[in-house]
Amino acid sequence: METQTNALDPREGHVVSEWKHDRPMNGVRFDPQARYLFGVSEDAVASRFRLSDGTRTVLSSGFRGWGRTLAFSTDGKFVITGSTDGNLTWWETAAEPPVPVSTKVAHKGWVRCMDRSPDGTLIATGGNDNTVCVWNAESGDPVFKFTGHEGHIYSVLFHPGGQWLLSGDLRGVIHQWDLATGTAVRTFDAKKLHSYNGGQRVDYGGVRSLAVSPDGKWLSAGGLFDASNPFAGVNKPLALMFDWESREIKQEHVTDGIRQGVIWRLQWLANGTLMGVASGSESMLFFWESETAGDFHRIKLPSHARDMDLHPDGLHVATAHHDSHVRIIRLAAKVNTEAGG
Repeated sequence: METQTNALDPREGHVVSEWKHDRPMNGVRFDPQARYLFGVSEDAVASRFRLSDGTRTVLSSGFRGWGRTLAFSTDGKFVITGSTDGNLTWWETAAEPPVPVSTKVAHKGWVRCMDRSPDGTLIATGGNDNTVCVWNAESGDPVFKFTGHEGHIYSVLFHPGGQWLLSGDLRGVIHQWDLATGTAVRTFDAKKLHSYNGGQRVDYGGVRSLAVSPDGKWLSAGGLFDASNPFAGVNKPLALMFDWESREIKQEHVTDGIRQGVIWRLQWLANGTLMGVASGSESMLFFWESETAGDFHRIKLPSHARDMDLHPDGLHVATAHHDSHVRIIRLAAKVNTEAGG
């Protein structure tokens, strides 16, 4: 048989594919078996793109509001979409075409975020009702409902070890929940990502993304800061680096040169590089080293980006764009093929 070896190098990153939906895209995720890329958008349909050739299949009649987020069950059997009507919808990932299997009322108001547990058996959701819910990924049965946040939930993340769930809210509060007992065990202070404008009477910002480093040493939280005029979007993207044990902020990654921007998602690469997608005056993929201030590389994107996801191979990244496209970026110059056992 043949095995592939690849030189992961973000500085060699480049767009290799782009596919179009009908409306601006809000979120993208690769299915765990790397057959498809799914996207949700500013309409009541979702799209499934076959990775081998980009063939698009429309998923319709699943929800009334806009699609906001999505995740997969064990081995990718089901894809679950969350929308602004507060519902979760289950679809058979590989069906031709996928049709809604079941729908659950998840939150009062928007479903803003979703994540899949490391073993694929659970999904977690966060919404505008300030609650975090955990569900059986296949049956849709509720498992836990966490309360204690005082703002909209913008991000949820299962810890890679599987025993904890993290959730971040509008006020810059990150709670760590014990999945065995359903209780909060620790809190991280990410209030640098929150601002209150007294003149406009608006809370602004929030923990838009969470990511734990491969070695478990770092918790990263992304969003925005320096929000002098929220209504005009005058703010800057920011990623905070927490020491996991001490919960202290050890580094602040400021994305210089991006005005009116926010970090929408953070993910760690296998080599310990932190990757983030930010949009504002420009859209970029940023790459940081853990303890070094400032990005060491950035890839300019052709349109306002709202989300991204890392392919199971760790080398390809999908981005969701306001111009209704999804794009695939390869973080390597070439692929080397070698004979293997």
